[in-house]
Amino acid sequence: MKFIFYMIFMIPLCFLKNYIWVNQFIYFVLFLLFLLSFNFSFTFEDISYSFGCDFLSYFMILLSIWICSLMIMASEKLNSDNYFFNFFMFVLLMLMFSLVLTFGSMNVFIFYLFFEISLIPTLILILGWGYQPERIQAGLYMFFYTLFASLPMMVAVFYFYYNFDSLDFFFLNSCIDSVLLYLCTTIVFLVKIPMFFLHLWLPKAHVEAPVSGSMILAGIMLKLGGYGFMRLMPVFMTVGLKINYIFVVISLFGGFIISLVCLRQSDIKSLIAYSSVSHMGLVLGGIMTMNVWGFYGALVMMIAHGLCSSGLFCLANITYERFSSRSLFLNKGLINLMPSMSLWWFLLCSSNMAAPPSFNLLGEVMLINSLVSWGLMTIIMLMLVSFFSACYTLYLYSYSQHGKLYLGSYSFSLGFVREYLLLFLHWVPLNLLFMKSDMFIF
Repeated sequence: MKFIFYMIFMIPLCFLKNYIWVNQFIYFVLFLLFLLSFNFSFTFEDISYSFGCDFLSYFMILLSIWICSLMIMASEKLNSDNYFFNFFMFVLLMLMFSLVLTFGSMNVFIFYLFFEISLIPTLILILGWGYQPERIQAGLYMFFYTLFASLPMMVAVFYFYYNFDSLDFFFLNSCIDSVLLYLCTTIVFLVKIPMFFLHLWLPKAHVEAPVSGSMILAGIMLKLGGYGFMRLMPVFMTVGLKINYIFVVISLFGGFIISLVCLRQSDIKSLIAYSSVSHMGLVLGGIMTMNVWGFYGALVMMIAHGLCSSGLFCLANITYERFSSRSLFLNKGLINLMPSMSLWWFLLCSSNMAAPPSFNLLGEVMLINSLVSWGLMTIIMLMLVSFFSACYTLYLYSYSQHGKLYLGSYSFSLGFVREYLLLFLHWVPLNLLFMKSDMFIF
């Protein structure tokens, strides 16, 4: 609860004109305080009202605070153009507030409430600071997909209360054997993760969102689905064993199809957005196997993907600010113009294709382990997904860095210190967490 009060006291700082660095500094201080407040046990700690923190929520909240602080750093252009920057800071704080409460809640209804509330700041980000007029359509797509899918969950929450006389995650039993209730509860998470067939809102929302919107969507919003599954899967143990194979098949096959779709993209942001669907397909498959490898692998993959995807969107935005275009046909030969930035492209692309020593590799190995031990036939799809994930990442890197320069670019900056720091802060935790991988395996 103390962190929530800390965030409430940050509200006046959003409206200070020339003190963005103070705001940024306070976000990092909040991150540090939270980092040091936990002793890595699997039980709930710091319990206050119906909020607490266990191993799973701890990492999700850490990721939320980290990505939110980097969003300020990435959105310097809004500040220099004085484009409603104070309101932007306020929306960002409200978003972080709702995410911390979502991940920290120990009660299904409060989790559901803040899960829905976090949609509103995201919608405001897309509608207010997006680039093209299509942002209205994209925002509504995202809003109504999630809203439509989450109505059945509200009914399911009331059913939980009627059956268990409590809504605490701790008191929900695994005696439910209703496929209908299972689908009602989980369809909203399938939309959020997003599962293949329910993913159409994601590329639209990513392409139209500003860089901060893309970062929060890729970094945190997709993780809400995985987090919800990991919290509620123990309740549906019996029914899960009967029908989960359907979701495993769809997510793995979908991951393969989306990898092929990635190879046909000419828009940088669109390619990165579709690659998110492919990665989260693996995560969903891992969770649906309902074994320990799958759960830990999904957690590792969610953290790794949050940092990696967010960093790639930052890179896409850096080139967009130079060329005013996201097309791969215009963004060519960047290695000639920005050789140092090309190194960051390489590092983040290599992490995206799960090359060692990135955290993605650990997640992918654990998920492959989980899926192959669940069913040997999954090995075929896993081979294809892994291979094509390397293909489209190489395609993204080589197409943007090599080739002839676009001569229409008039003036050019080779990158600011802020941009290099931003990419450094994405990449370093992504590759240093690998050193502490024992924490996620035991």
